Amino acid sequence: MVLSRAATGSEENVCSTFGSRYVRTALPKHEIGESSIPKEAAYQIIKDELMLDGNPRLNLASFVTTWMEPECDKLIMESINKNYVDMDEYPVTTELQNRCVNMIARLFNAPLGETETAMGVGTVGSSEAIMLAGLAFKRNWQNKRKAEGKPYDKPNIVTGANVQVCWEKFARYFEVELKEVKLSEGYYVMDPDKAAEMVDENTICVAAILGSTLNGEFEDVKRLNDLLVKKNEETGWNTPIHVDAASGGFIAPFIYPELEWDFRLPLVKSINVSGHKYGLVYAGIGWVVWRTQQDLPDELIFHINYLGADQPTFTLNFSKGSSQIIAQYYQLIRLGFEGYKNVMENCRENMVVLREGIEKTERFNIVSKEVGVPLVAFSLKDHSFHNEFEISEMLRRFGWIVPAYTMPADAQHITVLRVVIREDFSRTLAERLVADIVKVLHELDTLPSKISRKMGAEDFGNVKGKKVERDILMEVIVGWRKFVKERKKMNGVC
Repeated sequence: MVLSRAATGSEENVCSTFGSRYVRTALPKHEIGESSIPKEAAYQIIKDELMLDGNPRLNLASFVTTWMEPECDKLIMESINKNYVDMDEYPVTTELQNRCVNMIARLFNAPLGETETAMGVGTVGSSEAIMLAGLAFKRNWQNKRKAEGKPYDKPNIVTGANVQVCWEKFARYFEVELKEVKLSEGYYVMDPDKAAEMVDENTICVAAILGSTLNGEFEDVKRLNDLLVKKNEETGWNTPIHVDAASGGFIAPFIYPELEWDFRLPLVKSINVSGHKYGLVYAGIGWVVWRTQQDLPDELIFHINYLGADQPTFTLNFSKGSSQIIAQYYQLIRLGFEGYKNVMENCRENMVVLREGIEKTERFNIVSKEVGVPLVAFSLKDHSFHNEFEISEMLRRFGWIVPAYTMPADAQHITVLRVVIREDFSRTLAERLVADIVKVLHELDTLPSKISRKMGAEDFGNVKGKKVERDILMEVIVGWRKFVKERKKMNGVC
């Protein structure tokens, strides 16, 4: 007897996704599929593939927030379909953004009266915020040069070589020369004295970093301000300062209140900060605030009238979600000053635990500073047999994502590992990470070195006798980078 069954084209009645044909059929990768698949199958298949991503909370390379309270998650999902640009339809969301701007500006000591409105805007992140601030500086400089009858076609900006890549993007996209203060071994941030020396009549601003991406260190903004005040008096140039506080803007006011880096310094005209870093909001929100309305040229602002009021807008993109703005307001009123201070103190204390644990191994030099963004950057004392890239790769077996990288120009022979301490990184995790680092070191000690695998012991001795240690280290770094790059190509990672 022949057995048969009736099958529907969509198999909508299949009780299990894993019992359907969709898990044994290759999914479209380059062209949209001809037919639909059930929503349960689409969800399960995508979810399963995403399991191969790293665990965001164990991603210690990132400064970006990876945990929020369930109540805020709920608010985010309830507003995920709101387009922020539709201010006429969503006036309350616009009001929440304005409240955030006012709170942040006052947190940074903007010279505002009790009822005075701050000048600022929410952005997709600090990259957009920096673009907007840079455009304001460029336009102000051009207007001043035009009024003086001087050339205005060669603007430049002075930064340290440790700046985030968005500064290089700004310079290239908006045709501004980027003048970088080179780093040196043991000093991995911009030297304010060297920065002041590089300033000329075409400098639109000097960018100082409150929390270097490389080692978390705060640059000396007050020293820079004092040097530029003196130089401006001598030259009449009136060169201003922008503070890139992407990482440190939500840290310094709470645990280093005595540190002068913000609008308390007269030459600081604008500040950007990432709400999605230590502002404790998921990825997708940044802020830029200006000292006064005069610091943002009116010709860069578009004005929208709605509900009988004037709404100024100054952004690079048009449509964007409202969820992150609402989430930022939630955090500001939910935590308040006390809550943010508690979170930042916890991060700092867990950073100390991790730092001390790494120091006890006696195998690393600590590159980060105790005052700054709560992170630990460290490098091997001895590179004779193994390097930081090997440690980074082996830690992934335990689930940890700890980046290894080389420093920028003039310090590129220094390689470091960096662990960022976020709100959801507890003392228990810090202690566990130290234990896993010790395990990795012990395992590496039992393995032949990368160098000895490529050459015999006698050859290595001859090379070492001819080359200085720095040259040997650079060869290892270049070779390891090539190895990692080839591995990525094999894995299909771009």
